[in-house]
Amino acid sequence: GYPVPEFDFRVPGVTSISADLHKYGYAAKGASVILYRDRTLRRYQMFAYTDWPGGIYASPTMAGTRPGGAIAAAWAVMRHLGEEGYTQIAAEVMEAVRRLQEGIAAIDGVHVLGAPDMSVMAIASDTLDVYQIGDEMGLRGWHLDRQQAPASLHMTVHRGHVDVVDDFLRDLADSVAAVKRPTPRRLGTGFLMWLVQVVARILPERWLSWLTARVSGLLGGGGELPKRSAALYGMMGTLPNRGDLKELVLDLVEGFTDPRQSSQGE
Repeated sequence: GYPVPEFDFRVPGVTSISADLHKYGYAAKGASVILYRDRTLRRYQMFAYTDWPGGIYASPTMAGTRPGGAIAAAWAVMRHLGEEGYTQIAAEVMEAVRRLQEGIAAIDGVHVLGAPDMSVMAIASDTLDVYQIGDEMGLRGWHLDRQQAPASLHMTVHRGHVDVVDDFLRDLADSVAAVKRPTPRRLGTGFLMWLVQVVARILPERWLSWLTARVSGLLGGGGELPKRSAALYGMMGTLPNRGDLKELVLDLVEGFTDPRQSSQGE
């Protein structure tokens, strides 16, 4: 369906290949496999314990026992689609990728990072806060994972996106235009990022840790994930101590998994 460069064991540096059938195999999660170039490498994946009172235990996978339902479902999907079906889907997806890349290139202020060969890509910007663009897209119903180093929006294009390319590009253009317009919210996000940068340079580390703990509540640590994450990612990129970043993320996770927070919202 689409010509690709060699990527498998024909390439000398490839020692293992992970095949996640829940992505481009269009099957349920839980049926992925990992292949190794030789048995010596595969042996390190296995687990064996011979001193267990319950007997000798060994497992070929890190997960131990795996449910057979997902594997059976993946087998059924692969049999249903067949090589011809997967080839047709690949051609449709890559045509959608071509249209997306051309459409993104036509929008002033954003671009695709690099020159991806396949259907995974990232949107970045040299002049705008790409995380704010992601927030605007979220308000329009599109979820784009945030990436760092460099700041970008992650896209995995599959068969479900083939029929909505024009809708996506229209909303992306509207989102970019919205970010270009100054609003109190966007000015506030920019001020927060500037403030953290200043504080990181002049305050002792323990004070900065205290500040980030307080800010985490403002960004969503109070019981639910924030609907906008531009301020969160912008602030994270300015923290000199990655330990502070980890503590902030743990605060967020602790907040939205706390049953007391859920009961207070009822």
